[in-house]
Amino acid sequence: MSPAELAGDARILWRLVRGQSRRGDHAARLQDFYAPQAARYDAFRERLLHGRAELVERLGIGAGMRVVELGCGTGSSLDRIGPRAQACAGIQLVDLCPALLAVAQRRAARHANVEVIEADAARWRPALAVDRVLLSYALTMIPDWEAVIANAVGMLKPGGRLGVVDFHLPAAGGALSGGFWRRWFAHDGVHLSAAHLPALRKHLPDAWTAERHAPLPWLPGLRAPYYLFVGCRPGAAPGV
Repeated sequence: MSPAELAGDARILWRLVRGQSRRGDHAARLQDFYAPQAARYDAFRERLLHGRAELVERLGIGAGMRVVELGCGTGSSLDRIGPRAQACAGIQLVDLCPALLAVAQRRAARHANVEVIEADAARWRPALAVDRVLLSYALTMIPDWEAVIANAVGMLKPGGRLGVVDFHLPAAGGALSGGFWRRWFAHDGVHLSAAHLPALRKHLPDAWTAERHAPLPWLPGLRAPYYLFVGCRPGAAPGV
């Protein structure tokens, strides 16, 4: 890692240590927290946010599909979708943080069929129903996460799929472990919950899920819990 990259990681770690501001509304807190991290955001998060490539593969994004990512951040999912993005009917990337959306906009400039939208993931709706909705480490950062799930399911076509990957509190972890992770992540505006997976399964019972642990950058020995979920809206053959 070069000195410039080390310095970039150090700035991000300092922001994580300081934590997210409690002042302003949700959008203002996101902007204040992520603006200083935006340039190095993707490289650092690649070692922190596990399961994103697998989620994209399990969603089965294909030609002619309409795709929405809620809480898209820098739009790095476009890189994981790869050449298939060009064959989609349209991809809409939605987030509230202008600093991260500026990076997403630069990515989207390479794709005529990609639209970047500054909006609230709990309330924004596309004009047409979509085939795939993606939420990558976004639910834990959105206060009204239940509304986001309902909104995501509501914009799906019958047979469409919702894919989610995020940190969580595993049921088998126990109160001590759960309390540690809840406090650790809440400092930076990430609010873990044991209720996310049950809520997703309630909305979309025809689903594949996995619960895992992954290492954290610069913190040897610590492995954070996360899950993957791919659910199918009724109207197509079961199984994802």
